[in-house]
Amino acid sequence: MSYLVLARKYRPQTFPDVVGQRAVVRTLQNALQRNRVAHAMLFSGVRGVGKTTLARIMAKALNCKGLGSAPPCNQCASCVEITAGNALDLHEIDGASNRGIQEIRDLKENLRFFPVKSRYKIVIIDEVHMLTAEAFNALLKTLEEPPAHVYFMFATTELHKVPVTILSRCQRFELSRVPFAELVAFFRKISTAEGINISDLGLELIGREAEGSVRDGLSLLDQVFSFGGQEVTDADVTEVLGLVDRQIYETLTRALLAGDLAQALDTLERAYTAGLDLKRFTAELLAYGRAVLVCKTCKAPQALLDVPDQELRALMEIAAGQGVETLSQYFQVLLQGAEELQSSTNPRMVLEMTFVRAVQAGQVVPVTALIAKLDTLLGGAPLPLVRPESAAAGPAAPAPPLPRVVPTLPEKKTPEPRPLVTPPAEPSLSVGRDVSRDWDAFIEYVKERKRWMAHVLMLTSDRKEAGRELHLKFDEPAECTVLQEQENMKLLARFVQDFFQRELAVCLDIHVSGAAGGEDKVTDASYDERRALARDPRVQLAVEVLEGQVLDIRPCPRSR
Repeated sequence: MSYLVLARKYRPQTFPDVVGQRAVVRTLQNALQRNRVAHAMLFSGVRGVGKTTLARIMAKALNCKGLGSAPPCNQCASCVEITAGNALDLHEIDGASNRGIQEIRDLKENLRFFPVKSRYKIVIIDEVHMLTAEAFNALLKTLEEPPAHVYFMFATTELHKVPVTILSRCQRFELSRVPFAELVAFFRKISTAEGINISDLGLELIGREAEGSVRDGLSLLDQVFSFGGQEVTDADVTEVLGLVDRQIYETLTRALLAGDLAQALDTLERAYTAGLDLKRFTAELLAYGRAVLVCKTCKAPQALLDVPDQELRALMEIAAGQGVETLSQYFQVLLQGAEELQSSTNPRMVLEMTFVRAVQAGQVVPVTALIAKLDTLLGGAPLPLVRPESAAAGPAAPAPPLPRVVPTLPEKKTPEPRPLVTPPAEPSLSVGRDVSRDWDAFIEYVKERKRWMAHVLMLTSDRKEAGRELHLKFDEPAECTVLQEQENMKLLARFVQDFFQRELAVCLDIHVSGAAGGEDKVTDASYDERRALARDPRVQLAVEVLEGQVLDIRPCPRSR
């Protein structure tokens, strides 16, 4: 007798045998017990999860002649015929090859007659979404009001392709992927029944490749059993399935997150030399990166990851040493590389460039650290500067006093006689930086931190240090309107203190024209209006975004 593959040999024949579909099984059993079975049922889900299997079990249960309380009995003539596939009253149709309107017409003609041997005629259409629109339309009336002796059961992997008019006439059952743990336990049960010795890790590798599909997993298990014989090692499973040792993904991930580009490229070279498909290799690496991110963000990652315990511990260890921002950036880089790989004629080069970008992910500064640094700077703490070694470390300097704005009248044309002896200035606390000599350097210092403020400071016509005060002279009030804001003056005072390393009160000497002597006078109303315009949030936003400066403010004449 020919060999019967595991997928057919261990195909469930009763409801309790179905793996991983408890909700659907319970609903069908209760419907049978309470005589509430719908005349049309539609089973949807991915391949190999039990859609057609449940339809056949339901067909046996409806026509079962046994006396048991939980059909099907699998012993009566009807159950045996359906199991063997030679029941006259069971019409199992492949929707992919019998998809035309003529096949549906022939089916409708056949359904007019009563069953030959069974209680009901059962119609099972697999891959029902493959039927043509005309075939669906021909089926509508019969599906809505079928004969009392007919039951329809449909199965599909693409529910969205089934017309709504069909869906509305069916009771729908959506089958989920079989959980990883249940799948591995089912494979262990079959291995024991077959007398094959295989490790838990080997079964877990097969379960991961099955991706929730029982049939796919049984096909792989059958292949592994044929290769390894009675004793199947982990190496046998890896070789048969064409897998890479999972250690290579751990090594590569650690190298990329640590910034070790040389080791990452060396690992890629070994994978390429071994003949691995780089697209699949990248997909597995991406899945490993996702697993690390899940371990970092979830309290119970084992519920979301189908990985062995040993690999889970390694993932947790990697995640513990990285921040969420770094792992997210790393995952995004790999995801972009995987997308570029799909359309590239040189996948290795694309992957190498992806590794170069991924190494940079380890240099990402967390947002929380940046916010904390900004809070420190805005709170008055000085920026770190390299001081001379002779300067002794002392207590933190107090916050600089609030700067004041000193408007000055223009000097008269008749110069006053200069004093013969200049009064001695107060002792300076300078550590080597002078306002006059280092003003350009100070401008560059401010430009790195507040570009618009640096442009305003460049408009000063004079600057001088008098005792503990720094006087900045502006010839036009409009040149420093924004700078006069209290917050901006505080920021300027902090820049002065940090750069010159001494406490200086900043004073703005603004040239104000007077009416005496025939000179033009800027009225208080005009000045206030310009000041209000300069303080307009939209103007300040434009200055900041365009990195410019306000040189002049000219209010438009009001229309009467």
